[in-house]
Amino acid sequence: METLINYFETIPSLHRSLILVGGLTMFWLLEGSLPLINFKYKKWKHAIPNIFFTLTTVIVNFGLAFLLLETARWVIENEFGIINWIPNLPLWAYVLLGVLLLDFIGAYLAHYVEHKVKPLWMVHLVHHTDHHVDTTTANRHHPLESVIRFVFTLVGVFIVGTPIAIVFLYQSLSLVATQFSHANIKLPKRIDTILSYIIVSPNMHKVHHHYRLPYTDSNYGNIFSIWDRLFGTYMTLDPNLIVYGVDTFPDEEANGKIGTLLKQPFHKYRKPTTVDASE
Repeated sequence: METLINYFETIPSLHRSLILVGGLTMFWLLEGSLPLINFKYKKWKHAIPNIFFTLTTVIVNFGLAFLLLETARWVIENEFGIINWIPNLPLWAYVLLGVLLLDFIGAYLAHYVEHKVKPLWMVHLVHHTDHHVDTTTANRHHPLESVIRFVFTLVGVFIVGTPIAIVFLYQSLSLVATQFSHANIKLPKRIDTILSYIIVSPNMHKVHHHYRLPYTDSNYGNIFSIWDRLFGTYMTLDPNLIVYGVDTFPDEEANGKIGTLLKQPFHKYRKPTTVDASE
C-alpha cells in the first residue's frame, strides 16, 4: 500500500494520460465484441463531440490543479479533515476511507445536486443528451460542469483531509470506473448484479441514462454503489427497456453537434415527464 501511495504522490502526467487513453481504448474494443446494444450509428462520428468534451475537461482540471495541490498540502500540514482526525488508522483504512469519502462528496453528492438544482441540471444535460451511451460518454461534460465537479472535489479534499496521493488515486479509479459503467458492453447478468453490490456496474448506470423520470434521477454513483443503496436512490430496469437521451431534448441530430451542446445549458428549462416505475 505504501508503494502505491508513493507512486500516486508523484504520478507523471504521462501516466495519467495513459490511464485515460488506455481505458478508453480497452472499453472501445470490448464494445465491438460484447455489445449490450447493437447501435446503428457511425461510432467515430458519435465519438467526436464526446472526445471534444473530454479534452475540455482535461483542460479545466489542468488549469485548476494548483488549487487541488495547495488544498491537499494544507490539510496535511495542519492535520485537518476527517481521515486525519481518526487516531491510529491503518494505512489501508486511511486510503480506503479517503477514496470512499471523496467518491461521496466529489461524485455522488455533486451528481445528486446537479439533478435537483435546475440551473445545474441544464449544465449537466449535455451528459444526458447522448442517444448512444458508450464509453466515450463517460467524459461528455460541458466545461461549466467540469468546473462544478472540480469545486465539489476540492471541497471533498478539504473536508476529508486527503493528501494529493489519495486524490490522484481517486481520480484515476474514477476515470476507469466511469468508462466501464458507460461502456456499451454486455456482462452476464449474474456477474453484473454481483458487481453492483460493490461498484457501479454497466447495467446499473445505464438505468440512470433512461430518458424519463424517475429513472433519470437514480443511480448517481460513480465508483461505489453503496451511496445509492444507502440513500435510497438505487433503481433497476431491464436494459432492453432503456431508451437513452432526455425527453425534453429529443433532437438526436442537434444533440450530436458541439456548438449546440455548448449552448444547451442556456436554453429555457423544460419540465420533464414522469413514468410509473412500478409498471
